[in-house]
Amino acid sequence: MTRTYALTDEHWASTKGLSGLTGQPGATACDNRLFVDAVLYRYRAGIPWRDLPERFGGFRVVHTRHSRWSESGV
Repeated sequence: MTRTYALTDEHWASTKGLSGLTGQPGATACDNRLFVDAVLYRYRAGIPWRDLPERFGGFRVVHTRHSRWSESGV
């Protein structure tokens, strides 16, 4: 399977210093990389949140987290 919409390891490594991606993820944020990949997938594919593939988890959780990050300027 190709990861057309996913970040490469090199790109992911360059995000280490970004706000919101550092520290220990909480229970609702168990995988920051998966979350970022979900957001990238959604925007690159041009799909609504509800059409996110199941591999990214619940679309409502991803959307809520994205909304919070957007509001806080992450």
